[in-house]
Amino acid sequence: MGDNISQEVTGLQDTTTEERPGKIKLTDAEWKAKLTPEEYSVCRKHGTERAWTGALLDNKQKGVYTCSCCGVELFSSSSKFESGSGWPSFYDVMKDKDVSKLPAVDIKQDASHGMLRTEVMCGKCSSHLGHVFNDGPQPTGLRYCINSVSLKFKAQNGANGSSDGNSKNNLGG
Repeated sequence: MGDNISQEVTGLQDTTTEERPGKIKLTDAEWKAKLTPEEYSVCRKHGTERAWTGALLDNKQKGVYTCSCCGVELFSSSSKFESGSGWPSFYDVMKDKDVSKLPAVDIKQDASHGMLRTEVMCGKCSSHLGHVFNDGPQPTGLRYCINSVSLKFKAQNGANGSSDGNSKNNLGG
């Protein structure tokens, strides 16, 4: 394999850059105070929630999925699909027309647990969201496999309520 394993696995470039303007940087203690224990374990310590247990797995409402840590918009319900993996899956990320804004997600190589994967992180706060694979539906062919606890759901106007991954609080988006 070559130098850019993330690109080889998914066709995507590693986009992590810690020094970009607009990135949220909190201390470990600050994150621990803001998040539930499960959110902290998954989002800040790169954990994984158990398959088939996430609050947003079966959500069928129209709306937007945001980062549970900072509130930035990540995925639209229009790109959500049933992958059979046990985690919410999306074939694309939110894209802002304003190119000066941070991307919704960053990706990087993840060689943990004896596997080679491509990690997906929040573009604003670097929270661990899940992984992306190249076995998704068209039009992208990608499957963003995301932990429910890493997300909150904002229902589209006129839809019922919102649902989330239990966070104590977030930083707004």
